Amino acid sequence: MIDPKERELLLRDKYEGDTGADMARDLERLSEGEPLAYVIGWMPFLGLQIDLTSRPLIPRPETEWWTEQLLAHLKERFADASFTLLDLCAGSGAIGLAVLKAFPNAHVTFAELKPEHLESIGKSLIMNELDASRATLVSSDLFEQIPERFDVIATNPPYIPEARSLEKSVIAYEPAEALFSGTDGLSLIRRIASEAHEHLLPHGELWLEADTANIEEARTLLVSEGATAAEIRTDLYGRPRIVVGYYA
Repeated sequence: MIDPKERELLLRDKYEGDTGADMARDLERLSEGEPLAYVIGWMPFLGLQIDLTSRPLIPRPETEWWTEQLLAHLKERFADASFTLLDLCAGSGAIGLAVLKAFPNAHVTFAELKPEHLESIGKSLIMNELDASRATLVSSDLFEQIPERFDVIATNPPYIPEARSLEKSVIAYEPAEALFSGTDGLSLIRRIASEAHEHLLPHGELWLEADTANIEEARTLLVSEGATAAEIRTDLYGRPRIVVGYYA
């Protein structure tokens, strides 16, 4: 059974309210359990339209929440000055795109393993009329193709333990490689922690989304691998969700 709210959003966001449009196939996709965001082809994120045609991980409310906190922090730290940010494991690019929108003097590098997701990020740049000259899109396995150093690294890497059960719609439709990361969920985070200090400028910061079940281990990893300090922050539901690492 299709949620009436989803039907309403589909009509509004994909068919621009045209009640005479043929939505039969899309309604069938919804009835089969496909996420609404994929059926529409984009989703809102902090005032942006994020293209999802390459079917990256769908941005979650938790990520939107902490990205908003990141934007507030960047405004306090940099004001109108220029700075550089690396959106690592970029996926849809929602985090970096939000930074580009909020800061006309920021330069954002999007590092993503799959080229098709970089194509979607390029579409989002156009859809949102963002200055593409301030964006660099790099196909990279984490830092492998990233020689530069940045003021800030922001990342929502895969962090779910492989044995954990997830909702059917997530398993069936969203990319497993963007969800799971080894038996304890920390495989990618270990790699990020071990290399982050080599890619941050003095007084750099790493904003890392992690699983509530392993976030203390993630914080410990950042400190053991070069962060001078690391703090855990909660998400909009009050759950520990973000680790912010500070580097000398």
